[in-house]
Amino acid sequence: MVTTPGPTPDDVRGVLAGVVDPELHVGIVDLGMVRDIEVADEGVVTVQVALTTAACPLRGQIKKDVASKVRGLPGVTDVKVDYTEMTQEQRSDVMQRARLEAANRSPETEVPPNARVLAVASGKGGVGKSSVTVNLAVALASHGYTVGVLDADIWGFSVPRMLGLEGRLAGEAGDDGRGLINPSEREVAGVTPLVKPGRVKVVSMGLLVDDEDTALMWRGLILSKALEQFLTDVRWGELDYLLLDMPPGTGDIQMALGRLLPAAELLVVTTPALAAQKVASRVADMARRSYLKVAGVVENMSEFVAPDGSQHEIFGSGGGAALADEIGAPLVAQIPVEAAVAAGGDSGTPIVLADATAPAAQEFGRLASRITDDLLPPVEMAGCTARILDIANENLAAVDAAK
Repeated sequence: MVTTPGPTPDDVRGVLAGVVDPELHVGIVDLGMVRDIEVADEGVVTVQVALTTAACPLRGQIKKDVASKVRGLPGVTDVKVDYTEMTQEQRSDVMQRARLEAANRSPETEVPPNARVLAVASGKGGVGKSSVTVNLAVALASHGYTVGVLDADIWGFSVPRMLGLEGRLAGEAGDDGRGLINPSEREVAGVTPLVKPGRVKVVSMGLLVDDEDTALMWRGLILSKALEQFLTDVRWGELDYLLLDMPPGTGDIQMALGRLLPAAELLVVTTPALAAQKVASRVADMARRSYLKVAGVVENMSEFVAPDGSQHEIFGSGGGAALADEIGAPLVAQIPVEAAVAAGGDSGTPIVLADATAPAAQEFGRLASRITDDLLPPVEMAGCTARILDIANENLAAVDAAK
């Protein structure tokens, strides 16, 4: 086990900037909800969060998000979240800040605030990152979720082919006259007859160029702008999850991610080979410098299972576990090598849809369940601060009307 020093209170406060109040849609740090941070010598971090009301139904959601973000920091052994209740004056201040945000700042993106954002990243190409993204998206959708897939690998787009999507993206003007791009969609049947169908919504440069053989020779600034437009000029609509298929490495798009989607978390894909593990560790370092949590490590091409049941580690072994240990993130999946995975990507029918009994498909299913049950469960919208905000707005409207 690699031991690392614990974070500073400033490190903790920095990563908590990515925790957004599920109803006010403003960061809890900006709202002044993070009151005190203590870091003990043994790596136990205690965060005090001030709630608008002690009975807030979303306190559990906030606690999960705070603990999840802080656990992603190196050296953290445990996270404790203590609550305190705001005074009437403090509640009024929070509501004023929320109203000011709503009045003076237009939404940064069209991604709904309750959508969980997961960027699938790798240190280098050729590790099957896009295959992981596509199959994970389909696996999540098969559980009834609506999943967006943003093909952020602008140069090396491959998601449309892997999902069997053709044609060009179209747009239309909304009620406000603003034109937005409509993503391409594919319905996914429920994993059982009792589960409603899910949907996968896709945006990719592969659905905007003339054909998939077109080469894009863009510099870094244009690449970052393309990512921003995919987030601000696409009518994503309702989403439970948004997956970003990131380009390999630690370039301009990766740096833009922390600015555009501060609540995003990373899923790092590697192979069992030691070289891939060492390169992937740089992605984790980049994420933490941008205060993005690494949600977990996926070891792709972990082993080949022959028809006789024998296992062959043709790409080495141990890389995923070593990377997870090095960066302090969980190893959340080990995807076996199967020819059907590549064949499904070429034909537009991912292995999760082509053969749900295949070992790789089953592992993708377990990964999807791990995400929805543990790593990034969907946000459950209830009501506490939003109700207070509505009351405050009604009172202010009554005062204005009386003038």
